[in-house]
Amino acid sequence: MSPSATNQAVIRLHDVYRTYEMGGQVLNALDGVSLTIKRNEYVAIVGSSGSGKSTLMNILGCLDRATKGRYLLNGTDVGDMNEGELAKARNRQIGFVFQSFNLLGRASALKNVMQPLVYRGIPLAERKRIASEALEHVGLGDRMDHLPNQLSGGQRQRVAISRALVGRPAILLADEPTGNLDSKTSQEIMGLIDQLHNDGQTIIMVTHEADIAKHCERIIRLEDGKVASDERQTKAGHI
Repeated sequence: MSPSATNQAVIRLHDVYRTYEMGGQVLNALDGVSLTIKRNEYVAIVGSSGSGKSTLMNILGCLDRATKGRYLLNGTDVGDMNEGELAKARNRQIGFVFQSFNLLGRASALKNVMQPLVYRGIPLAERKRIASEALEHVGLGDRMDHLPNQLSGGQRQRVAISRALVGRPAILLADEPTGNLDSKTSQEIMGLIDQLHNDGQTIIMVTHEADIAKHCERIIRLEDGKVASDERQTKAGHI
C-alpha cells in the first residue's frame, strides 16, 4: 500500500451534533465532534455510559444522521445521501461487528457470511466461494455448515467478523466485540482483529474495557458528547 493511500482520510467529521428532544428538553448526545480517521488506522472510542460513543458509532456506520455538521465518508458527504444511498454505503463501505453477534439463527455459518453479498447481485456460486474463503481465513473452514447455536461464542464472533469483511469494506466498525466472551476467547478474537489491522484493514472499535482499548493505536475518549482526549499509543504487545 502506497504512503498516499495509507494517509488518505476515510472519515472526516466536522462540528457534528446529534440532538434529541426528551420531555421538552434538548439533549446533545454529540456536541460539536470533529475528527479525522485515516486509512489503516486502529482506533478505540471509549467513554462512560451516556458519553455519546454509541451515538457516534451509529453516525459513523450510517445508521443515524447528524442533526448538524458534516460527515465525509471517503470524501462523500453523507448528509447529501438519500436512504437508498445510505443503505448502499453501509453494504459496500462498512462492515459491522456487534457484541451480540447478530447472526441469523436458522442459517448456517456459510449462509450468514454470504448474506451481505446477496444485495450486490453476486451469483450464488460466487457468493459461496467468497464466503467459504472468508470462513477459512478465520479458522472456521470445518464449521461452515453449523448453525449459530452449534458454535461457541468465539466461533460465532468469528462468523460475524467474516460476514463484516466479506464485502471488503473500507471500514470495520466493532461495537464491544468481546463483550459477550470470556477473557481467553476475548484475547483470541482481539488477536484476529489485530491481524486484520496488520493486513491493512481500517478498524474503529467502541469499548469500555481498558485492556481491549490497549490493542489500538489511537484512543478517542468521549465525555458528555464531546471529544475529551484523542491520543496515540503503542499497541499492546508492541514496542
